[in-house]
Amino acid sequence: MSAETGKTKNSSALGNQIARQIAESLAFRITFAQFMDLALYHPLYGYYAVNAAQIGSQGDFFTSPHLGADFGEMLAEQFVQMWQLMGHPNPFTLVEMGAGQGLLAADILSYLERRYPNFFESLEYLVIERATALIAEQRRYLSRFAGMGNRLRWGCLADLDSESVTGCFFSNELVDALPVHQVVKEAGQLREVYVTIEQTDGEEQRFVEVVGDLSTPHLEAYFTQVGIDLLADAYADGYRTEVNLAALDWLSTVADRLQRGYVLTIDYGYTSDRYYHPRRSEGTLQCYYRHAHHSNPYLYVGQQDITAHVDFTALERQGARSGLQTLGFTRQGMFLMALGLGDRMAALSQSETRDPQAIVAILQRRDALHQLVNPMGLGNFGVLIQGKGIDGNSSLKGLWQG
Repeated sequence: MSAETGKTKNSSALGNQIARQIAESLAFRITFAQFMDLALYHPLYGYYAVNAAQIGSQGDFFTSPHLGADFGEMLAEQFVQMWQLMGHPNPFTLVEMGAGQGLLAADILSYLERRYPNFFESLEYLVIERATALIAEQRRYLSRFAGMGNRLRWGCLADLDSESVTGCFFSNELVDALPVHQVVKEAGQLREVYVTIEQTDGEEQRFVEVVGDLSTPHLEAYFTQVGIDLLADAYADGYRTEVNLAALDWLSTVADRLQRGYVLTIDYGYTSDRYYHPRRSEGTLQCYYRHAHHSNPYLYVGQQDITAHVDFTALERQGARSGLQTLGFTRQGMFLMALGLGDRMAALSQSETRDPQAIVAILQRRDALHQLVNPMGLGNFGVLIQGKGIDGNSSLKGLWQG
């Protein structure tokens, strides 16, 4: 990606906010992580603050819950087993971090209320969300569960006391949207990508990139932690990639708040050796705008999603440093099949209905189930399960490989 990138008009409120922060900084620049954080999470103008309706089949991107209730119901089956293995604690707290529009929460709660009433009655459901537009959408979508009272609530991780949660922290496509630093190998040294502004001949200004010294020693420490040496000869000058320090901080906080239970993380990504392969020389940063993807984060600022793949090795090692045990890592397709999705597919094929509408519904649902396990798409997402105070010999259904 060229360092000379997109433009933002002075009339853009978010562009002005970011430009102002750059102008007020000591070096007239901000890290890419700061830029990404503002572009996605600015409380008034960030993508997630104002674009809740742009998620889904008609929006910029869709997630597994948009394909129907099966994904949430399979997760619910795993949560039930976790509760059973832990000895039926009451309360058992599910903490969903980054709940989107609330679809997944609704599918999980509906299924548990219908199929596992004893578990449902012992359940507390806490939504962790920072985007105000999404919170409003979630409250609207989950209003049918008003009878849960304070057992369904919203908050932030900072509000939770240390070791206050017995249950499971879980997320689906959260970590990929955490702001990342960008680094580049230049003249045999590890350098960082910053964002500044450049005035054009007209009345416009544009965001441009500059390269400078690392903003924090944690960037070098990160590569030591995951066992990657970007200064080795295998990595050519100009090699560029991302570092998700925010993910490490996030997981440390989650581990601190968990007294006993599980952390389940579903996202797209790789282990470190694949993430930082010498041939992956442009990193993994992607932008999504109206279901098209590209690699220029300076276009459509505040109007497009920006993501980077997840380094699961970093999450495993940070978890170990924070008191979490890795219980298993698998792919979403295998995870859902182990939880019974294959049985659901088989049941659909045995239907003898001749009603045209019912047949169309069956075909649509079967297609959705196949998308959830497609190894070329959602089925290749990583599923990492970590635990604290858990018997590591107690096998979770979702990790069973048959």
